[in-house]
Amino acid sequence: MLLLRLGFLDIDFLDLIDIGLVAFLLYQVYFLIKGSIASRVFLGYLLVYGIYLIVRALGMELLSTILGQFMEIGVLALVVIFQPEIRRFLIFVGRSTNLQQYPILHRIFNQKSEKQNNWELQPVIDAVKKLAATRTGALIVIKKEDPLKRYIESGDALDAQLSRSLLLAIFQKNGPLHDGAVIISDHRIKAARCMLPISENPDLPAILGFRHRAAIGLSEHSDAAVIVVSEERGEISMATEGGELRRHLPIHELQNQLVDYLRQR
Repeated sequence: MLLLRLGFLDIDFLDLIDIGLVAFLLYQVYFLIKGSIASRVFLGYLLVYGIYLIVRALGMELLSTILGQFMEIGVLALVVIFQPEIRRFLIFVGRSTNLQQYPILHRIFNQKSEKQNNWELQPVIDAVKKLAATRTGALIVIKKEDPLKRYIESGDALDAQLSRSLLLAIFQKNGPLHDGAVIISDHRIKAARCMLPISENPDLPAILGFRHRAAIGLSEHSDAAVIVVSEERGEISMATEGGELRRHLPIHELQNQLVDYLRQR
């Protein structure tokens, strides 16, 4: 059904749907990569692609051929450059089809985990409280849904029962496992001294150190909750999905926000 005619261009209802879906897709892609260096690469690529469409429409054959070759190579380059962002986008699509997001099914699938969260997290909360009081730096990752296999494999495997005393021993100053992150999954400490990706967000405050930037970096690539204890100030922070960092958290507020976040689907 024809809705609008602009010169030689006819626009119908399906064209409007097509434009809307493309706009939505581009927005979601930009939302996933905003705040990182990749966002500038993405905008630059869109600009070059726009110029390519213009010169091709104007019949500038030489320039359109050169830009066409660049676009073909550029697609392969983008796959390499945007590998983490593509993975995040596919995870986003997968989550949008998760049946547990519906209230009735969520209660069925999540009933057990809600009862267990407080018990599971208590050793972590107790350890963080002690670490903050003694100003001992720490980086603790708690798995939510996304697999963290590559980050677990980057550290020293432990697969030990989660406990307050073990966490305190790991982060003991000058200890062999003090540097890096501890990753907790399925009630167990999977590994220590794990390497996390550092955030490339240029808008982060200069006051944030290595641990905070690593916590934000992982939260940009996964839905894990990452707890940071500052060695200089004993400050407690938590990074969650999308690079969100909550700072200056009292221990009771950390517990409430952590439980709420891990229960979300």
